[in-house]
Amino acid sequence: MNSINTLVLEAEIIEALRTCFDPEIPVNIYELGLIYKVEVDPSGAVSIQMTLTSPNCPAAQSLPGEVHDKAQAVAGVASVQVDVVWDPPWEPGKMSEAARLQLGML
Repeated sequence: MNSINTLVLEAEIIEALRTCFDPEIPVNIYELGLIYKVEVDPSGAVSIQMTLTSPNCPAAQSLPGEVHDKAQAVAGVASVQVDVVWDPPWEPGKMSEAARLQLGML
């Protein structure tokens, strides 16, 4: 797999992650800014760093698994590692303009 394919694969993974929603907020987790990093290596191994809105988030048990499963389902992905990180902490400023608009924050 050459570098252009890893970029395409990364874009396809991001599109898949846009179908994951925090159950309490009607915006996908990518636009919420919960996905900090998506890296794809030439072998198709994917590393995702994500956070949650808070350590007490009700989706803390389910959302990382959903992120894993959505990424793993993308054609060309060999393996997925999802790491939940707390630094930097999530805050509303990490949301995209589209998310802020959807939530009436603009």
